[in-house]
Amino acid sequence: MSPDTDMLLFNGETARRDRIPVVGMDDFREAVLMTTEGGDRLLSLFGCPVEGAQTVRLHAVLGAADSGGYSLVATDVGDRYPALTPECAQAHLFEREIAEQWGVVPEGHPWLKPVRCHRSHRPGADAWGRGPAEPKQPGGTDFFEVRGEEVHEVAVGPVHAGIIEPGHFRFQCHGENVMHLEVALGYQHRGIERALSGGPTPRTVHHMETLAGDTTIGHALAYCQALESLAGGAVSVRAEELRGVALELERLANHTGDLGALAGDVGYLPTASFCGRLRGDWLNMTALACGSRFGRGWVRPGGLGFDLDHAGCDELLERLDGTFRDVKGAVELLWDTPSVMARLEETGALTPALCERLGLVGPPARACGIKRDVRFEYPSGIFRFFNMPVATWHTGDVFARAYVRWEEINHSVTFIRERLSNLSAGEVLRPVGPLAPNAVTVSLVEGWRGEICHTVLTDGGGRIAAYKIVDPSFHNWMGLAMALRDQQISDFPLCNKSFNLSYCGHDL
Repeated sequence: MSPDTDMLLFNGETARRDRIPVVGMDDFREAVLMTTEGGDRLLSLFGCPVEGAQTVRLHAVLGAADSGGYSLVATDVGDRYPALTPECAQAHLFEREIAEQWGVVPEGHPWLKPVRCHRSHRPGADAWGRGPAEPKQPGGTDFFEVRGEEVHEVAVGPVHAGIIEPGHFRFQCHGENVMHLEVALGYQHRGIERALSGGPTPRTVHHMETLAGDTTIGHALAYCQALESLAGGAVSVRAEELRGVALELERLANHTGDLGALAGDVGYLPTASFCGRLRGDWLNMTALACGSRFGRGWVRPGGLGFDLDHAGCDELLERLDGTFRDVKGAVELLWDTPSVMARLEETGALTPALCERLGLVGPPARACGIKRDVRFEYPSGIFRFFNMPVATWHTGDVFARAYVRWEEINHSVTFIRERLSNLSAGEVLRPVGPLAPNAVTVSLVEGWRGEICHTVLTDGGGRIAAYKIVDPSFHNWMGLAMALRDQQISDFPLCNKSFNLSYCGHDL
C-alpha cells in the first residue's frame, strides 16, 4: 500500500490531523519501504502517545520530491513492532530515538542503543529493560567492537582540544586504517521538543534560534513558516525576499568559514587566515540588518523583526561585492595549489548509492551528484519564484563537499544581489492569528547544512501537541562514519570538517 494520495501536501501546507491515514503495521511498513525503495526519502519518523490508550502512534513523513510534496502515514504500536531499519537504513536513527523516547522496541534493529541517554517519556517504559534508576550517561553505552590481531581502539572526546561542543568518537583501527567509526552524542540534550508542547509562547521562537546557534535563521524560518500555515496567514513579498536574504547570508558565513577550516586542516594558511576574517564580514552584514551577527530577532512569525531601508540595502550591496571579491581570491588559491588538492581529492569518498541508502542531505548529498535541495525540491517563500541553481559535484569526496560549498557561495551572492537591487515595497510584519485546532503541518527549509524539517501537530485548543524537529545533522552523522571507512585515521579531522555537523542540532 502506498500512502493515501489525498494526503499529499506541499511545504508549509496545513491539513486536519484526522486526514492522516492510520493503518496497520504491515501497510505502514509497505508505505515507508515503497517510498524509500522508489528513490524518495523518509523526511521524519517519530512517535506520539495516543490519548487514553497505552499505545504510541508512529508518524512517517514521506518526501515525494518529483511532485514537490510529501505525505504522512501513521500506525499504532504497543511495546514492540518489527523494525524498519533492516530494509530501510534511513530509519535506523529514528527508530533508536523512538525506542529511547517511548520505550517501544523495534524488533530486529541491528544496533539498538540510546541516542541521547535520557529517560523515557512514558513512565515505566524502557526499551532496554532499565528500572527507575538514572539512565546511562552519553558515551557510557556499549560500542561496536572489532577483534583480531593488531586491531585496536582509539577514543576521542567528548572533551576536545578546541573550544567546540562535546561528542565522543570511537575508532576501530587496524594500524592506521579505520575499519569502523562509531559516533556517540547526547551531551548537548536540552529537551527542546518537550519544552515546545503547549506553545507557542513568547519563548518558543528563542528556543528555535538557539536550537543550533549557527543555524539561527534556518530553524527560526522553519518554525515561522509552520506557525503562519497553521494560523492561515501569509507574509508580505518584501518579508519573503528579506527572509531569503537572511537565509543566504547565514549560508555564506558558514560555507566561507568551513572552506577556511578545511584549508587549516591541510596546513594551508593563506586561505585559512583570509576565510576566518571573511566569515566575520558576512556575519557583520547580518548584524547590520538586525543587530545580531547570528540573526537573532530578524525572522519572526508574520514576517520580520527588522526591515532594511534604502541606505541599508546600498551598504549591504557594497559590502557584498567587496567581501565576495576577497572570498573568491582566497578560495581559488585552494583549487590552484596541487598540495592542497592532493589532500582533498579521493579522501573520505561516498558513493551515490550509499548516499541514497542513508538518506543524506545538504552538501554531502550534492557532492555525490544528487540534486537534493529544499529550495529546488520543496520550494517555499521567495524560492517559489526564484530558480535557485542546485550546486552538485560527482566524486563524493572531501574536495566535492568543499567545491559544492564554493558553488553555493556564488549562487547565494547572485541571489542576494538580485533581491536587494529589486526589493518589493510594503510592510515586513503582519499579525499572526490563533493556530488551527487538531491540525498538522510540515515545514521544510534548506539550511546551510541541508534539509531542516519541522512537523507540528496541534490539539483541540490550537496549542502545540507535538513538535518534531529534524536537523540535517541527524541524517548526516552516519555519512561521516561511512566516509571514514578504509581511510587513514589522520584523515578524520579533514573528513569531519567537510561535513561540519552540529552536536546540539542533533541532541536538541
